[in-house]
Amino acid sequence: MNTQQLLAEAQALQPTLAELRRTIHRHPETGFDLPVTKALVMEQLTEMGYTPQEMGRCGVVALAGGKKPGRTILLRADMDALPMTEEADVSYCSEIPGKMHGCGHDMHTAMLLGAAKLLKAREDEIAGTVKLEFQPAEEIFQGSPDMIQAGLLENPKVDAAMMLHVTAGMPMPSGMFLVAGGGISSTSCEQYHITVRGKGGHGSTPHESIDPITAAAHMHIALQEINSRELEGNQFGVFTTGRFEAGKASNVIPDTAEMWGTIRTTDPENAVGALIRTRMEQICKGIAAAFRCEAEVTFFDFCPCMMIDGTLAASAMASMRTLFGEAAIDLSVVSGGKAGGGSEDFAFVSHHVPTVSMFLTAGSKQDGYEFGQHHPQVRFDDSVLWRGSAAFVHTAMNWLAENC
Repeated sequence: MNTQQLLAEAQALQPTLAELRRTIHRHPETGFDLPVTKALVMEQLTEMGYTPQEMGRCGVVALAGGKKPGRTILLRADMDALPMTEEADVSYCSEIPGKMHGCGHDMHTAMLLGAAKLLKAREDEIAGTVKLEFQPAEEIFQGSPDMIQAGLLENPKVDAAMMLHVTAGMPMPSGMFLVAGGGISSTSCEQYHITVRGKGGHGSTPHESIDPITAAAHMHIALQEINSRELEGNQFGVFTTGRFEAGKASNVIPDTAEMWGTIRTTDPENAVGALIRTRMEQICKGIAAAFRCEAEVTFFDFCPCMMIDGTLAASAMASMRTLFGEAAIDLSVVSGGKAGGGSEDFAFVSHHVPTVSMFLTAGSKQDGYEFGQHHPQVRFDDSVLWRGSAAFVHTAMNWLAENC
């Protein structure tokens, strides 16, 4: 592969990629409801000469190469936005109330479309097949398992997989690549919902009511003891309540109180998660009974921890060093060797085939990109899009050549 030519062609695509990204940014869509984004992706791929296929509830796949025998590598871009109102001061701000590309998935989609363009021009050189995946519903951890169930990893069978995620608000310049090494790179995540039922009444006569708020407050405090008293010293588990709701008026004891939150672990077998779930139910029901209430605990939207293949990660790092030199660094330099707390539903793929995850810095604090992902004022430096496209292409083609 002519590396300099690849970089030059990728740079030439930058204005097109920026416009694509900003178009997607103006029209954010969430979950599996992505008709505009999906249509744009299908149209772009068709214009490039691909025959894109719909997969699952709202996914898109296309194949590059296949003219030479070899293995298949999967490249993923997620397409969904977040259900939040944008507050960033940009000229291409979201035009959809209550929806925003606050995690950079618009960047990912544009970068993979750029990679598709570059790969199409190199189909005769590809030593195998590159499968392009445009995935919905990453933010709710449902898009990846949906596409896997629909056949993502088959026809042709996928032998390796790669994802690339942009990140803003980092203390390093734009355009840096952080490559995760072998092992667990991000935690699992599971959502929970606790409903505490009591008996409502007037605030002046609490003795005639059964206060669910008091019971729920004791539950919230007691559940923190799972980490400090029930997990072994080498086990990792984080229990977080992010939402607590009860009542509508200051002088009324409500019938119910509710809590929502997440459980995160770094256990591939999820035994730690199973322990936490069991103890949560026991603690909540026990405290509810002590306060004459009833409690119901439900769990949903599970995502496993991300497993990184060391050999594939080394190949990806070699590609990044070839392309961008010292701008490619091991993620452990930043993370201290610890798994990241954020979860990613491409982890489902990592439990089926060797997977690598990379991050591309897209806006530093020193350059005014103060906010990080999932903040209403987050901004991403889309001048790095061409670098992401080149990274996708070189990593895929280099790995296929090494493993043909």
